[in-house]
Amino acid sequence: MWLGLTWPPEPQHVFTGIIVACIVAYLLGDVFVKRPHIFAHPKRYLWFLYFILVFVLEYIKASLEAIFIIIQPRINIKPGIVKVKTKLKTDVGLTFLANAITLTHGTLSVDIDKKAGFIYIHWIDVKAQDVEKATKIIVKRLENILARIFE
Repeated sequence: MWLGLTWPPEPQHVFTGIIVACIVAYLLGDVFVKRPHIFAHPKRYLWFLYFILVFVLEYIKASLEAIFIIIQPRINIKPGIVKVKTKLKTDVGLTFLANAITLTHGTLSVDIDKKAGFIYIHWIDVKAQDVEKATKIIVKRLENILARIFE
C-alpha cells in the first residue's frame, strides 16, 4: 500500500519494506495461522497467484451477470439464501473463501458453520437450491485452489 501511495518507489524503501515484512511474518506468523510452516513451500505462492487470476475472472463474470440483470427491462430474479458445502477446515481458508464470495457481485456470505462444513450465501438470482449444485456453481472452483494453498 505504501509503495502505491509513494509512487515511484525508491529502492531503499522497497528493501526496508521487504525486511520489515519478513521479520513481522516470522515473529507473528503463528498468531493468525495455526500452522505457519506450510507457507514455507513456494508452490503455495504459485497457487495463490493462480487464485488471484481465477478470482479476477470470476469477478468479471459475476459483474457482467449483475449488469445484465440490471439492464433488463423486466427484472426477473429469485433472490434467496443457499447452503453450500465446503471441504476447507482452516480458519484462514474459510475466511478467504467467504470473502471471495462476498466480493463477487450477486453473492454475500451470511454465515459459516465450521463444524458441519457449510457456508450460507445470499444469492441475488438463485439458480440451484440443491446443496451440491449450488456448491458447484458458487464455490468449487475457488475452493479447490484455496485447499491447495491453506490445507
